[in-house]
Amino acid sequence: MPMTRPDLDLDTINRVIEMAWEDRTPFEAIEAQFGLTEPQVIALMRSTMKPSSFRMWRRRVTTRKTKHWQRRGFKLGRFKSSNQR
Repeated sequence: MPMTRPDLDLDTINRVIEMAWEDRTPFEAIEAQFGLTEPQVIALMRSTMKPSSFRMWRRRVTTRKTKHWQRRGFKLGRFKSSNQR
């Protein structure tokens, strides 16, 4: 049975792809913002990327603890210097 995903416009798809490539953006953040589960993000990436790019992304994602909220060693996100606003 094929996985269904919400109808997304091109800008939204591009943002999801960008977030999926970011090391510190967990899949749970993508789901909270766009309603796409991890399997749906994987299916979106597979359907929009060249096969070699998809394989590279999958290797990268599977080695990153930060892509899954429960596997992260921190909960707050990026370090912010006291000199920043």
